[in-house]
Amino acid sequence: MAVQFNHTIVQARDNRESAAFLAAILGLEVGTAWGPFVPLATDNGVTLDFVSVPAEAIAPQHYAFLISDEEFDAAFARIEADGIDYYADPQLKLAGEINHHHGGRGLYFFDPAGHGMEIITRPYGSH
Repeated sequence: MAVQFNHTIVQARDNRESAAFLAAILGLEVGTAWGPFVPLATDNGVTLDFVSVPAEAIAPQHYAFLISDEEFDAAFARIEADGIDYYADPQLKLAGEINHHHGGRGLYFFDPAGHGMEIITRPYGSH
């Protein structure tokens, strides 16, 4: 068997809120809770298992999602409709803009727990 990334645990103030937030942006379905975890599976089989922890215990992380142009259009429309702040750069200097790196499009936003989320239409180094 080849090595494959299978799942990761994502700390949240409210595991259901964070899973539902990201699912709504990406057009995915929240899975059935399993113990303390609320899973969100991506199309390539990787699962983000959201777990509730005290807010002061959360260490903000970065999660990037490679999506199609059509999925980007839909996610971007949901981000704008919900009034979510977004940026073209990870330094958060280009507010309200998207980037066009690697011949695609991308943007950064934050989830309810403060994790940095990124959506891109082309993998880094692809252009």
